Amino acid sequence: MADLKYQSVRHDHKEFLAKASQRRSFSEEYEAREVEYALANEMLAARSRAGLTQEAVAGRMGTTKSAISRLESAGKHAPSVASLKKYAAAVGCTLKIELVPALPKQRKASKSGSQMDPAR
Repeated sequence: MADLKYQSVRHDHKEFLAKASQRRSFSEEYEAREVEYALANEMLAARSRAGLTQEAVAGRMGTTKSAISRLESAGKHAPSVASLKKYAAAVGCTLKIELVPALPKQRKASKSGSQMDPAR
C-alpha cells in the first residue's frame, strides 16, 4: 500500500480556545484533560510532520483508520504504552515518557497574612 500524503485541515487552536472558553465550565473540563489534549496534539503534530494520513498510519500499524482516530482523540479512550510505541514508530518517531515533579501548590495564608512555611 502506497503511503498517502497528509493534507492538514486548517485549525486555529487559539481561536478555538477563545471561543470555547466563553462556555460555562470549559476551563475546568479543559484543565482536567490537559494531559490528554497535550498527547493528542503531539500525535497530530508528529503525523503532520511525517506527511501521513490516518489511513497510512493505520496501514503501517496493521490496524484501522478508526483505531487511529481514537488514538488521536482526547476523549474517553486512553491508549496503552504499546499502542503509543507502535504509533510513534509508524510516524517515524520514538516514544519518550517523562514524569515531571509537580510544583507545590500555593498554601493558604495564615490568619496573620503570612505564607505558611512549607518546610514545617
